[in-house]
Amino acid sequence: MKISLYSNEHDRRLKLDNTKFYLPSSTGASLSFDPSERIPWGVKAVHAPRLWRISQGERVRIGVVDTGADYQHPDIRASLMTGINLVNRGTPPIDDNGHGTHIAGTIAASCRTDNGIRGTAPRAALFPIKAFDRDGSAYVSDIILAIEWCIAERMDIINMSFGTSEYSAAMVQAVKAAHRKGIFIVASSGNNGKPNSCDYPARLPQTIAVGAINKQNKIAAFSNRGKAVDIYAPGEAIYSSWPDHRYHVLNGTSMAAAHVSGVAALLLAAKPRMKLSRLKRLLIDSAAPIVPSVPSSTAGRLDAARVWAVITGRTKKLPSKKKVKKKSAHNRVTRKSER
Repeated sequence: MKISLYSNEHDRRLKLDNTKFYLPSSTGASLSFDPSERIPWGVKAVHAPRLWRISQGERVRIGVVDTGADYQHPDIRASLMTGINLVNRGTPPIDDNGHGTHIAGTIAASCRTDNGIRGTAPRAALFPIKAFDRDGSAYVSDIILAIEWCIAERMDIINMSFGTSEYSAAMVQAVKAAHRKGIFIVASSGNNGKPNSCDYPARLPQTIAVGAINKQNKIAAFSNRGKAVDIYAPGEAIYSSWPDHRYHVLNGTSMAAAHVSGVAALLLAAKPRMKLSRLKRLLIDSAAPIVPSVPSSTAGRLDAARVWAVITGRTKKLPSKKKVKKKSAHNRVTRKSER
């Protein structure tokens, strides 16, 4: 189904905004491989390795709407499939920004040696959709085209590590169309650090909205939070792949969303007939508590092992952390900026 901007809706740019690097030095340079990060802390924190004997995301197709990917990076090249470039049509979706390569590594880096990293679902198939340019901005019309491409190419998951404060009826229509086709849509909540705030498209009920936590299991200072956020995942000081065979450490709910996409891939590979509503419900209900609890948010932390324990009946059904209720698609929220 072709979705266009409505006659009264002007095309506009979404912005990843200025990405600030969380580095051990102030040089701003990318990093060489750090052996201590072979399995990054976020992948460990969501307990993805506990499921790897059961599932590593095999045959799950993930559309990553972002800045493209570095097809030559040794840690992710085995996971990268043919995607599409919506910025420079007819050319490969090569990453000239870095954000998309970083997201790809967190989802599905697959290095099996001691000289690289492993992502959350190392055998998932990633399809880079380059909708964002080298400056980290994209037109709403290209986001819609990206979603349409994911529908046509039968993606199982769409990772949307971006957001905007502005409502777009056309983008909502595209998200709804993907949801009707059975695609699990993961979106970042935004990085303004505000309570009761969540960006689009994460605010839409057809997505799972992801906030960020830090190593102390607390909501990251930059993360949007509140009742519109469905779940939190590691998003601070996240080490992952970077163009030119390098690595970087970034902060952002973008990084948190990538962990959720990876865990969703693990579960769908093991249970391919699982319905979207059950997958979302399981992720939310089995989330681990965030300490200390935050009054403005009842959501918990992503935990792959707890989800699997519920699926296999090795634990009693966990109490619900949050009701999956319809999120308002019209409340204004603040634009995110990566930190």
